[in-house]
Amino acid sequence: MNTTLIKNARLVNESTVAERDVLIRGERIEKIAADIAATDGVRVVDAEGAILMPGMIDDQVHFREPGLTHKGDLATESAAAAAGGITSFMDMPNVSPQTTTRAALKDKYASAAGRCTGNYGFHFGATNSNIEEIRALELNDATGIKAFMGASTGDMLVDDPNALELLFADAPIIVLTHCEDSPMIRAREQEARERYGDDVPLSEHPSIRSAEACLKSSTLATGLAKKYDALLHVLHLTTAVEMDLFTAGHRRDKRITAEVCVHHLWFDESDYAERGMGIKCNPAIKRRTDREALIKALNDSRIDVIATDHAPHTADEKANSYFLAPAGLPLVQHAVLLLFDLVARGEISPELLVDRACHAPADLFGVEERGYVREGWYADLVIVKPDTPYTVTRESLLAKCGWSPFEGHSFASTIDKTFVNGQLVYSDGALTGSVAGQRLNCSRSR
Repeated sequence: MNTTLIKNARLVNESTVAERDVLIRGERIEKIAADIAATDGVRVVDAEGAILMPGMIDDQVHFREPGLTHKGDLATESAAAAAGGITSFMDMPNVSPQTTTRAALKDKYASAAGRCTGNYGFHFGATNSNIEEIRALELNDATGIKAFMGASTGDMLVDDPNALELLFADAPIIVLTHCEDSPMIRAREQEARERYGDDVPLSEHPSIRSAEACLKSSTLATGLAKKYDALLHVLHLTTAVEMDLFTAGHRRDKRITAEVCVHHLWFDESDYAERGMGIKCNPAIKRRTDREALIKALNDSRIDVIATDHAPHTADEKANSYFLAPAGLPLVQHAVLLLFDLVARGEISPELLVDRACHAPADLFGVEERGYVREGWYADLVIVKPDTPYTVTRESLLAKCGWSPFEGHSFASTIDKTFVNGQLVYSDGALTGSVAGQRLNCSRSR
């Protein structure tokens, strides 16, 4: 049985930072202690000066499979994620065919088996007409039910009031929402066309996909969740004005929780001039004051989870004009490094980073025996060198799309090693070739 001893690490886990050794035997953590003696046949990893943490659980990615695999696929994007310290992911249903039937969900799980470097789970998609499929879902069939309450791919926009009522009334597991009001967006798009024609500058994006459009939709979602006592997780929040919808406190005491994505913690509208369509995303990156409000809400526990919303498109697709360039950017390989830069800047603590990126998604989705460093739990672990800079180059990129909004940027930290189910999948700047991902087991029901 494969056995690894990690020595001299600064373990960040469960709101503490402590010097600890961790012994991995097989796919599990066998022992955590201040000093564990090495024995014959044990591989020793000296983590002196480094941080050891649970792997990030990313509750929102778009890995593009099936049907959109020229942009990315489960194998390539899960490998990029593991290189970035993300050991588990939950993929969205707006693929082709869309994951809006139990048969499509079953096929997607079958296609993932044996191909993912990290652990995988799949969200089920809501539409205006698939309530019977939703009602038939059983515990652990899907990680959550995604409802696009703003413009989305194909027919996945859920804008029928009756369909929304039924979704919140009958969903057997947690509902996840993309909250933007489509009529408001369409009206702003028309105003922009009248002013600029088809050549709308990207600087208009946060006005077209406005804070008001976000607030109107997220107010509707939280109101429905309260009406039906549903579990609701509001994704990729972007505005200061929405923060009043969420309560401070621990996630275990909430039925309604909130997520923020790493790019909304990093960029603001001043970055559009330099980054261009590379940072066009929905909901839009907004003002500096909005970014600051998101940081504040993380620190006062109104925002519960940090995710990526990794959404790769090809460079050619992103090079189009405003209305033709798709929204989304590749993020999984650099998300944890970005968060450690926020730590270095004093905006968040390492304990908060681990709590929101690792512990919280495990709790919210009932991910069994992952998300924490605990004896007997799966060994999904990341070693980070906090004082070793890492410069992003095109040659280092692992996402299939082959570009990053961070090209040329030097992060203050480096991902040194990533373990998934006890297997070393990334080390010293390279993938090891081990494909260790397993299907996530999620036990949280309504």
